[in-house]
Amino acid sequence: MKIFKFKKPLALKNNGALQVSFIGTGTAFSKVLFNNNFFIVKGDTHILVDFGITGPRALDEVAGLNVSDIEVVLPTHSHADHIGGIEYLALYHRYVVEQRMKKPKLKMIISEKYEKILWERSLRGGMEWNESNSSGKKLQFADYFDVIYPRLISNNPRLRLELNYEGINIELFATNHIPDNAKTQKRAFLTFGLFIDSKVLISGDTKFDSDLINFYNDRAETIFHDASFTPNAVHSSVGELRTLPDKIKKKMYLMHCSDNWEEQDISGFGGIVRQGSTYEF
Repeated sequence: MKIFKFKKPLALKNNGALQVSFIGTGTAFSKVLFNNNFFIVKGDTHILVDFGITGPRALDEVAGLNVSDIEVVLPTHSHADHIGGIEYLALYHRYVVEQRMKKPKLKMIISEKYEKILWERSLRGGMEWNESNSSGKKLQFADYFDVIYPRLISNNPRLRLELNYEGINIELFATNHIPDNAKTQKRAFLTFGLFIDSKVLISGDTKFDSDLINFYNDRAETIFHDASFTPNAVHSSVGELRTLPDKIKKKMYLMHCSDNWEEQDISGFGGIVRQGSTYEF
């Protein structure tokens, strides 16, 4: 793996290498690191994974990009640090990118179940009533997004979905993130992590879950993992991650961290995921 600071504007095309570039690496409350949002880039294809409340600012200040540059978005779950900028993204695309710039509709990679949750519980209130669509009805999810559905792989031992999008293979797996008293993924609210091109594991937001890590560990070359520096009811703590074998920790990079990360001891891990950096495989 190569790690380097990317130059602005972040290139959304490359020579075919798999790249993961972070425009934010922080928690929901981060002011310095911004929210944990990132791009997957490979060849002529890019996917923006999550676009939180700091997303528009990070896109400009960290990546040097405009929302009109975004073609595909993949939201992992419905906390504001992951979807808080999606309404902004969608409205800008509909009324500026599509209508004025004459570019294609924004694409979204999402499961059918989560599409309903995202629309009904988060986006509908600010996006349904802006106008009537071509049929004279209130706007719907499909008026804003060309939807790409992954296929079901399995429901056991956890929900797993898969898609191949323009040369990028993504396995989406459900995690046990919220609520705090959910003991298993199946009792948790729908939240996803990603396994990309059978080599890069991105935990997404999750409680400490050794079964999840062990399931992917043999195949994963690198692990980007949710990490709280203090005990946390809905996120993995560094203390919990320290209980993992050294061979796993050495390839694990900690993300979704608080702004005081420089004061923390991360010895034994691969490192901290750096805002404004690209990880190339």
